[in-house]
Order: sequence, then structure tokens, then C-alpha cells
Amino acid sequence: MRIDDDAALHAFVEGRRTALFRSAYLLCGDRHEAEDLVQTTLVKVVLGGRRHGRLDNIEAYARKTLVNTFIAARRRFWRREQSYGELPDRADHVPDTETGLAVRAALARLTPRQRAVLVLRYWEDLSVEATAETLGMRENTVKSHAARGLAALRAEMAEELV
Repeated sequence: MRIDDDAALHAFVEGRRTALFRSAYLLCGDRHEAEDLVQTTLVKVVLGGRRHGRLDNIEAYARKTLVNTFIAARRRFWRREQSYGELPDRADHVPDTETGLAVRAALARLTPRQRAVLVLRYWEDLSVEATAETLGMRENTVKSHAARGLAALRAEMAEELV
């Protein structure tokens, strides 16, 4: 697929934007940050496609770009603290079930790499091999992050839902 073909690019963005947003939301836990993450990812995909000329698997390239952009943003010192001019009067999100909120809160407490592995393995339903390739790590490392992440989630969920 040629990324500089406007029709193909439009079809990709229309078809995968929602799925990328869902993964981004699970990674970062904030709707606005997820929208920014998807937008940044799509810009990088377009620029990367123009730079490389042809992307054989734009889906995999976009997924890897999304995860790498998320992890890189978490490394930045300025991301640790956010200031607001005024506090919002009410929450700006759609109400969710207690379980969904508890899972997202527990996911947010994991390390970025563990979160990335869990989202790719269990939300995106990628195999261990595909997850390792996407994240640029060994399969055993993916398995280790998945096991530790799931153990941490189980422990947190046991506390939260009791």
C-alpha cells in the first residue's frame, strides 16, 4: 500500500482510527491524551510512509508507532506533573461501570511497558511473537511483562472489588 495515495490513506484512517483510539485510551487512561496520541501517531505514519515510500504493513507500523510514542511520552520529565488554570466542575467522560473504572485505574498503575504488552496481547489480541516484534523486545520479555502485569492487575482488582 502506498501511503502517499490519498484514497488509501483516507481509507486507513477511517477504518482504524477508532481502534487506535481504543488502544491509546487503554494505554494512557485519558480521553484527551488518547486523542492526542492517535493524532501524533497518524502524523508519524504519514510522514514515515512518505520518507520510506512504501509500507508493507501499515497496520503494524501504526500500532508500533502508537506504542512507541506512548512510551516515549512517559519518559519525559514534564509529563509527570500537569497544572490547570481552573479545576473542572464535573468529569468530562462518559460514565462507566465500576469494573471498567477499576481495571483502567489498575492499568494506569502499571509500568508503561507492562501496560503496552497487556494492551497489545489482550486488547489487540496479538500473539506473543507479534507483540515482541511490535515492541522490539524478545518473546520471553513479553511473557515476563505479561505475567507480572497480570499478577499486578489481579492483586489490584482483588483489593478494589472486595
